[in-house]
Amino acid sequence: MSLSVTILTKNSERYLDEVLNPLKDFEEVLIYDNGSSDKTLEIASRFPNVRIEKGPFFGFGETHNRVSEMAKNDWILSLDSDEVLTPELIQEIKSLSFEKGTVYAIPRHNEYRRKWIKGCGWYPDSPKRIYNRKDTCFSTHKVHESILTEGLKEKTLKNYFHHFTYDGVHECIAKMQHYSDLFAQDRAGKVSSSPLKAIGHGFFTFFKSYILKRGFLDGAEGYLISCYQAHTAFYKYFKLYEANLKLRDAPLQKEASSSPQK
Repeated sequence: MSLSVTILTKNSERYLDEVLNPLKDFEEVLIYDNGSSDKTLEIASRFPNVRIEKGPFFGFGETHNRVSEMAKNDWILSLDSDEVLTPELIQEIKSLSFEKGTVYAIPRHNEYRRKWIKGCGWYPDSPKRIYNRKDTCFSTHKVHESILTEGLKEKTLKNYFHHFTYDGVHECIAKMQHYSDLFAQDRAGKVSSSPLKAIGHGFFTFFKSYILKRGFLDGAEGYLISCYQAHTAFYKYFKLYEANLKLRDAPLQKEASSSPQK
């Protein structure tokens, strides 16, 4: 099929075989690797339809756009390295008559340790994943990027794919650090923040996830995910607060360092 699948990887060996196996019938699977030191590239090289490119990470949005330009085909299916297509979804994609000016969203089942989480705002979830690179691209946000759809039609497919979001609390903590760093870098000097704002976002995020989005129905996993999302919100805005302080103080520090010593 004239569709390129693009996947960003870095130390993605855990699920990569599961991700790539269902994609064997796709004409091209393009992996863009940002310095893996595990078996990611070894696994990817086993699949004849997989092409590997290597390069730096520019933030999620910009990196997605650069990779799509490397692809053989104009129609792009963008996947993460922990997302697995179901056979039913693959058949549905194969049967599509791709329409110019249309972006396709796909239902996603977000899972914690292979358990489908229906609360915490994790479901329903249908991210836009299939697009024509001549029509649109990803936003340039370093994190929480999305395909731009202004002036385009949107269609949602019927079948879903698996998203192995986290395999344990250690992954939650690692991703919290990474995403909160990118959030602060992306918005420093553009969006105001404060310790009080960080606390408010943290408390409200927990309430929204656990109560309003019914995370309590998902048992211990729902409580953990709600806590994780609350901590992520808190650290995002506290790191942004500190990043803004650094920008504010930078001219003063530069002036002090350049002043002649008495």
